[in-house]
Parts: sequence; C-alpha cells; structure tokens
Amino acid sequence: MFVDTAKVFIQAGKGGDGAVSFRHEIYVDKGGPDGGAGGRGGDVIFVASEDLNTLLDFRYKPELKATDGQNGAKRDRHGRAGEPLRVKVPMGTIVRRDGQIIADLTDNGQEVVIAKGGDGGFGNAHFKSSVRQTPRIAEKGEAGDTFEAELELKLLADVGLVGFPNAGKSTFLSVVSNARPEIADYAFTTLTPNLGVADIDDGSLLIADIPGLIEGASEGKGLGDDFLRHVERTAVLLHLIDVYTDDIATAYRTIRTELANYNVELTNRPEVIALTKIDGLDDDIIQMQIDQVKAVAGKDIEVFTISSSAHKGLKEVLRALRHKVIEARKAVLEDDVEADDEYETISLGKSQIAEGWTVEKSTDDNGQAYFVVVGEKIEKFARRTDFDNFEGLNRLRDIMKKLGINHELRRQGAEGDSIIRIGDDEFTYLEQ
Repeated sequence: MFVDTAKVFIQAGKGGDGAVSFRHEIYVDKGGPDGGAGGRGGDVIFVASEDLNTLLDFRYKPELKATDGQNGAKRDRHGRAGEPLRVKVPMGTIVRRDGQIIADLTDNGQEVVIAKGGDGGFGNAHFKSSVRQTPRIAEKGEAGDTFEAELELKLLADVGLVGFPNAGKSTFLSVVSNARPEIADYAFTTLTPNLGVADIDDGSLLIADIPGLIEGASEGKGLGDDFLRHVERTAVLLHLIDVYTDDIATAYRTIRTELANYNVELTNRPEVIALTKIDGLDDDIIQMQIDQVKAVAGKDIEVFTISSSAHKGLKEVLRALRHKVIEARKAVLEDDVEADDEYETISLGKSQIAEGWTVEKSTDDNGQAYFVVVGEKIEKFARRTDFDNFEGLNRLRDIMKKLGINHELRRQGAEGDSIIRIGDDEFTYLEQ
C-alpha cells in the first residue's frame, strides 16, 4: 500500500538525573561528594533509504520514542547515555514541525537528527569547590525534544509521466523498466505512483508514473492533486497522449493547465511529448495529430510517436529523455554557480568569521596545495556525508556554495581538481 503522508509523535530520550552522594569508606575522613552526572537522552534519527518508497509503516506505528539516559550514581559513576532511535524513511521524505520544514532527506544513507535527547544533569561532585566542600545539590536531566511531526513523501525521479488516465503511462513504464504497475483498459487503473528504472545505452533513468490527471484535478476532481507533489522533484516531464484522442491539442493544454494551477514552476520544466498507441494507425493520421500538438506546444518541440505494446519508438524517447535529464541537472548546477558568484561577503583574508567558518590554504610534504575548511556547521554536514555516494558528495558541495565557502575557495585559488579537507575527509573542489 502506498502512503505519502503521515503524522507521528516523536519523543527523544530524557537526560538522566545527577546523583547526590558522599564517599563513606573506612579510614577516609571527609570523603567528599562523589555523585555522578546523568547520561544524555537518546536522539531520534531519520535515515534515508532507497529501499523504501512508502510511509505506510508510520500509520501503524505513530509513536517514535528514544530511550532515556540513566541516572548518575555514587563513586562518580556517570549514567549511560540513552540509545538513539534510528528510523528508516524513504528518500524524498520531508519532515515538518509546526508547519516548518526541519529535514529534507534526499540522499541514500543521509542521516538527520530529528529530535535531540536531553542533556544529563550534573551530580554533586561537579559542584565541589574550595568554598563548597559538601554540596548537596544535583541537576535534573533535561527532557528530550517532543513534538508531532508531519511527514510528506515526494518521490525523487529523473522523469515524471503525466497525461490523462488511460494514456498508456503504466504500459510504457512496465515495458521500459522493471516496474509492474496494474494495467487495464479503463481510466484510473493506477491509483498510486509507481517507480521504475529504465536502462538506455550506458545509463539509466528513474521514472515515476503519476496517477492520471483530469481537468480540475488541481481543484480536487478525480484523484485530485494528491499525487502532483511527486512531479515537483522530477527533472523532466514525459507527456503521454493517446494518439486516438479526438481533440489532441485541447488534451495537451488541459494537462499543462492543471500542472500550472498546482505549481506554475512546473510549466518551465523540460518536457518531452509522445503520442501513444500508434500501432495500426495510418501515417497520415499520425502526422495530422503531431501537427496539432506542435501547433499548441511549439513548432520547435520534438514530438515522438510510440507503441509500448509493439516496442516501437521507445529507445528514441528514452534517449531524448536522458539527454534532457543531463541538460537539466547541468543547468541546475550552473545556476548554483552563478548564484554563488553573486554571493558577496566581506573578505577577511583566509577566514569568514561572520559566517562561522574559516578556509586556509596549506601545502603537503610533496608540495601539493590543499585547502582546509573549518567550522562547526560545515563539519557537521561533512560528518553526515557519505563520500562514496555521488549525490551525497554533491549535496555537501551545494551546502558549501550556499554558505559562501566556494567564493572564498576561488578567491584563494582553488580550481576543479583542488583538494578540500573538512575534518578527516577530503575530496576535490568540483565533480571530476
């Protein structure tokens, strides 16, 4: 069962209380305080997993609680920290607290602390001083973060299939990929989004089949806009239209209108058009339908004709999609670079103190230059990055751009193959 929204009660562990205790041993006069501190409460951590594609589990387990830290004890023994609760969620999961986004898990293996455990309280041994020899006070442990979280899943895909019900989206996906959606000769066969991986040449495409749209879907008609959220994160749209449609131009405009009503940015998304079910139809009629679509979509746009059941024209469409996906990803990266070029900061030599980070150029024993980035925030992101994961490493690079670190790196002479070090990890300045 596919579920893309859920509410869950989250409670991080409470910190353990500090202890009040004094040494009581034979021959030890005035042993003094020896109460230990409480342990820290466990965090609630979400981990993005590519093996999941639904939030169904949270419907049956609406409470997530981490363990509490243990109390301190005598002989200055500190309480054990609570075990963190690690929860797997699908890639593309957004977590909101009081309507505000607190996490967006987009990379496989990405980890985010959703709720922090409370700190343990100090025992009385902590409060001993020259003027306070026998303190009888200890702190209570702090409560962990507790709140109701709203979870929303937006599928991450290279290509999103859009079109009217029964336009052939599920058949197309089942033929070009490993997906096995339900297929039948009636509208609204697909009631939930489906994902499939299509191999083409030396690459592959992750394709999402979005349940059929109708006029008024953005206003709640038909299946409504429940699944339009899954189109938002696709790089390219594949608009499938049944070639037997009487008014094919109106059909095209209707779907475009619904996308615009939901999110006007979707109208600027790269698009490929394919007329489906062409087997058995005269070439003259097919060309007439192509001309009608181009009349409203633009003469420069390429319109493909396919038959999924007969495996006609599929490779050509997949190649066009892959080309557009590569171009779209490249355009996003270039936009980020341009935005970074416009990022203005006050140069402080090797550091940007106001931003909470520093950059220093160094040279190793072989005379190879490298750049060391230091800062609590960026180091925290680096510690959570899987440097063997392409998307994860690029995400770290994007964060560096947004923080203005790349601007300073370039100012100090960093180039594409320059080595950047953050903590114990190192990588190249740009993707190689």
